[in-house]
Amino acid sequence: MKKKWIVFGPAAILGLILFIALGGIIVRELWNWLTPALFGWHQITFWQALGILLLCRILFGGLGHRHGGRGRAWRRAGNRWEALTPEERERFRETFRNRCGYGPAPPKENEG
Repeated sequence: MKKKWIVFGPAAILGLILFIALGGIIVRELWNWLTPALFGWHQITFWQALGILLLCRILFGGLGHRHGGRGRAWRRAGNRWEALTPEERERFRETFRNRCGYGPAPPKENEG
């Protein structure tokens, strides 16, 4: 078991370093190829490219701490919905329509 980690550990670290370096190089090359020609912006360095990559990961991808949070909430809501009787479902829909203005407008009474 320890022999596995002796080989696998350094290989995993090296793979991670190569993956990050390759990501930085790709971002730098794409930036330096596209933005000066399109927008007149200046070229960036490898370290600036890594910073942009990290910033994008934080803003758009999170930092990997998902733990199934969103999926679990949707499953839980779906389970609750399935447990409702048809009358409870219709009452929920009516409450939602009244609060949010969702759904067809109620028929207007004859104004005379």
